[in-house]
Amino acid sequence: LTLVLFAVPLFIDRKLGIDIPPGLEAVVLCFIFAAEILGEVDSFYTRIKHWDTMLHTVNGFLMAAVGFALVDIFNRSEKFAFKLSPFFLAVVAFCFSMTIGVLWEFFEFSMDMIFATDMQKDYIIHQINSVKFNPTGLNAVIRIPIKSLIVNGEDWIAKYGGYIDVGLIDTMKDLIVNFIGAVVFSFIGFFYVKTRGKGKIAKQFIPTVKEKTEE
Repeated sequence: LTLVLFAVPLFIDRKLGIDIPPGLEAVVLCFIFAAEILGEVDSFYTRIKHWDTMLHTVNGFLMAAVGFALVDIFNRSEKFAFKLSPFFLAVVAFCFSMTIGVLWEFFEFSMDMIFATDMQKDYIIHQINSVKFNPTGLNAVIRIPIKSLIVNGEDWIAKYGGYIDVGLIDTMKDLIVNFIGAVVFSFIGFFYVKTRGKGKIAKQFIPTVKEKTEE
């Protein structure tokens, strides 16, 4: 899988006629290496704190760049009648990135449910806040500190310090940092189009269609 992912930028560049800037290609390759080799093989996801958070932030940035490039290519083409303003280009890029992020969380949840994996990592919680435990049945939150917890005869408070949230916090954290990455690139892309491609940073991350050379 890793080898296939590494070959994707080259395939896009040669087969689809899309010029991938060196900056974007370098970040994509580093991202694949960090996620597949360091993250999965070397267990950086569990050994290094916030490794997954960092990758999801970068992913939000990259997916916004891809979404922006797709629409920008259509925007420049004479074959399409619509022309989006810089603001709407940025909005589309942001929405594209967030959609990919949500779909990825769907994938993680499905893998955990169907194949009993642990892609949605768990967090230790020390208190339960829920209306479910309200004896009056009212929609008022009841806060229950977790002071003692025995699971299969094992004291989890002594061993782990609390209970697990079964992936909810991890999912929301991933979406939040994806949001941050998407917003950052959307701003960069907005000013890139606003200045008609003069932005040096955006140029390094926005693919363009190669111009056909006459033979």
